[in-house]
Amino acid sequence: MMKRNNQQTARIRKMERCLVSASAAVKRLEAALDRYESVRQAIAALDEYYGSDLWRQDLADDEAGLLPENLKRGVLSQDAIWNLLADVHTLTTRLRTLTTQSEKQ
Repeated sequence: MMKRNNQQTARIRKMERCLVSASAAVKRLEAALDRYESVRQAIAALDEYYGSDLWRQDLADDEAGLLPENLKRGVLSQDAIWNLLADVHTLTTRLRTLTTQSEKQ
C-alpha cells in the first residue's frame, strides 16, 4: 500500500508542477498576444511605409543631411523594418503550426 501511495504522490506532484508551469506560460503568452494585437496597426503602417515613395524621400533627405541630427531613424535603415516584417512572418507561421498541432491533439 505504501508503494502505491509513493507512486501516486510522485505522480500528483509531477502533474502539479505541469499545471503551475503551463498556467504561467499560458498567462505570459496571453499577455504577449495582447501586446502584439495592440501593435498590429503599427506593423501594417510600417509595411506600407517601407519601400514607398515617402520612405525613399525620407531616406534621401537623411542621406543629404536634411534631417535633425538627434532624430531617431531606425526606420530608414535598410534592415530594421525588413527584419521586423520577416520576424512577423516567422511568428505568424509558427503560430499557425502551433494552432494546427493543438487542434490535432
